[in-house]
Amino acid sequence: MSRESRDTSHALSRLVGILVITGLLLGIPVHAAVTFKRGFLTITQGRARVFLNVEVADTPQSREQGLGNRTSLASNAGMLFVFETTNLWSFWMKDTLIPLTVAFINEQWEIVDLIDMAVETNPQKPSMIYKAAKPALYALEVNQGYLRQKNITVGAKVVYTPR
Repeated sequence: MSRESRDTSHALSRLVGILVITGLLLGIPVHAAVTFKRGFLTITQGRARVFLNVEVADTPQSREQGLGNRTSLASNAGMLFVFETTNLWSFWMKDTLIPLTVAFINEQWEIVDLIDMAVETNPQKPSMIYKAAKPALYALEVNQGYLRQKNITVGAKVVYTPR
């Protein structure tokens, strides 16, 4: 084999190797940052009225990310989870670093259950599952105790306005 043939063969082998490695790298899933829609919630119960800026988790990817890996949440903020069907939904605190309250909301936009959720000892491997007592189509996560401080309980009415 001539020197020129060996050089060409070597260059071709390197090119094939680079293409194989590139193909493998492109096959590795890369988690794109989830973009949340935004909106406003008004919650009323008797004379109590609460206004919240919310991020909306309405896709499987956004619901999976939720409020995970955040170290704080503004007092007048929350995350509204929108599901495709009414069900007895369950939540956990995977990768969640702040204590939360989840308000389960039915199709008539009425709060049907409120559950306080504690930060896990190991947030990467949560052990607690928080299941709604009644079927819901939506769920709202806020700082733990916020709704209680504002005198909002089961039966409160919710109005959502997209931004």
